Amino acid sequence: MTAELVRGQNHPLPRTRLEIRVSAGTPVVAGATLGDARGAVGGAERVAHPGSPHLPGLEVSQQAAADHRLAVDPEALPADVHRVTVLLALPAVAGGPTRFGAVPAPFVAVTGLDGDEIATFTLTGLDAESAVSALELYRRQDAWKVRAVGQGYAGGLADMLADQGVSDAAALAGSIQEAVARALARSVAPPPRAPGGDRVRRPAGPAGPLPPAPAPEPPAATAPQPHTPQPRTVPGQDGPAPATGGPIAYTHPRRQPAAPPPAAPTAPPAPPAPPGQPAQPVAGDAAGWSMDERLYNQIWGMFEDLARAVAAYRSAVDFAESRMDQELDRALSDPRNRIGGAGDRAREQARAKRDELASRAREALDRDLAQLAAEAAVVEPALPAAYAGWGNPVWHAHRVPMEMPMALRIGDLHLPERTDLRVPLLVRLPLERGIWVDSGRTASEAAASVDADRLRRLAVETAVAHAARLLAVHPPGEFSVHVIDPAGSAAGPLAPLVEAGVLAGPPASGAGGVAAVLARLTRRVDLVQMAVRARAADSLPPDLDTAEQLLVVNDFPHGFDDRAVTQLRYLADEGPSVGVHLMMVADREEASAYGPVLDPLWRSLLRITPVADSHLADPWVGHAWTYEPLAVPPGSRVLEEVLAAVAAARRAAGR
Repeated sequence: MTAELVRGQNHPLPRTRLEIRVSAGTPVVAGATLGDARGAVGGAERVAHPGSPHLPGLEVSQQAAADHRLAVDPEALPADVHRVTVLLALPAVAGGPTRFGAVPAPFVAVTGLDGDEIATFTLTGLDAESAVSALELYRRQDAWKVRAVGQGYAGGLADMLADQGVSDAAALAGSIQEAVARALARSVAPPPRAPGGDRVRRPAGPAGPLPPAPAPEPPAATAPQPHTPQPRTVPGQDGPAPATGGPIAYTHPRRQPAAPPPAAPTAPPAPPAPPGQPAQPVAGDAAGWSMDERLYNQIWGMFEDLARAVAAYRSAVDFAESRMDQELDRALSDPRNRIGGAGDRAREQARAKRDELASRAREALDRDLAQLAAEAAVVEPALPAAYAGWGNPVWHAHRVPMEMPMALRIGDLHLPERTDLRVPLLVRLPLERGIWVDSGRTASEAAASVDADRLRRLAVETAVAHAARLLAVHPPGEFSVHVIDPAGSAAGPLAPLVEAGVLAGPPASGAGGVAAVLARLTRRVDLVQMAVRARAADSLPPDLDTAEQLLVVNDFPHGFDDRAVTQLRYLADEGPSVGVHLMMVADREEASAYGPVLDPLWRSLLRITPVADSHLADPWVGHAWTYEPLAVPPGSRVLEEVLAAVAAARRAAGR
């Protein structure tokens, strides 16, 4: 029976691995401290946080999220640890909430290995506090208990850490917020939660359950949801446990299956599956008002399913390794077992159990990967041009649309567990943040193996391809592209855009050209912002281009003085909200002379690469995904054909 705690109340805990689940209506930072018998923490090495998520017996999330899972193994904690305090704090991000009184009350639950809730606590009554000690696990006479704390701190994370005796608490708090900012910068933004919930995937077939292994996953930020008691879950999985075993269930906590809205077109029914086999996948098998929206939601569902399936597998393997180590420690702690055959037998038995658990986890993962691969094989040919790769035949018959699509594909993502299973990376339109095509050679091993000049050319070609896709999916005249190429070094890769006549003007070069383009776009942002604030859109000058604007900047910071850099930062910060977007082709090392001044600029942009690189993180678990840029098939002229169609559509529309 679950104990619903109030402040100050405690409850006994089992001496097994535990999971602490945090649910909030807004992204929060979750961490934990290890205290001694007096509760003193001491140094930063006793604090688990996004920048240092692993401590003996403790693991926390690596990024801010609305939901967290923290793993605690009391048996693996250091002997001098008597208290584990769970901390929550609001991330210091622009535009985010600054006090817990402005967000829904966080909910914290302690669960056991079977997934059942042992104790829960809702942190009500918070107001000006921006950090809070949620609860603590403490040891009394060799038994562990949990106590609801709910102590808030208006002074934020630094005050909370200082109250626990952490030396140099302010510096540590700053480093934690810095780690959170870095994680947010590399994380792919999740799509808005669809009304009514998301899809629910069916189990793939009969199989044994996964070994107990709760994964410390930070799911994506979601809209506030009322807490309701959840059915029993298998640790390492995110949904109700099958009655007789089965592979990973994809029913996530607090997610309810929902039928598509009544007005939505329905996907064709899947052919009946043989008994004991999964249903055949169907393109568009998700909620949505249109087929494009259904496919968009289905792709994001596949993305999340793959992230969670791999997280469950990795957590299961980690658990198997941890249990083997503990069994060996217990067996070999007796000196009599260190000699003769007893020690060898203990090692063999522990390794055999480890191998069995890891093998069962891999079998479950392989079934789920096969199901996702079958779904991907059905979905990919059905994608519209905006979601499709350059090799998809849909681009050869492309016609410029009359309305903007929901999203645009800018690459593919995959994980090392199965590199041939690719998930399209879709970004919402209009763009919510700019794009940075990294032309540097120091960012990854793949980039370091490419000649510097070749890498720069690939980066510009990547930017050109993305600009062409953006032009092709917008109605004629509703998207304009400007190019800044200060030294004229990208004339070759820019040729398709220039020759098709789809640019707003010739590529700007030299300091004068840079200043003119930046001044024009900065003026546009200022005027539109003033018109919006004054609710006077009809007062905009007649010569103002009201179409969405994309500025492609090559070879930054060459040709940029301090004023130009300031204007560029202004466009990156203020432009997206009024239809001015930035695409940078740059090597961060070449701009190192500006120091931390440009750090906010880099963080505001979604970094992609012209070669494969593992730098993007999903918003649910935080895996490092390998990004693959979209490549035009060798010998194909699809890019030139698409740009010619854009130019023809503009001429026909008189633009």
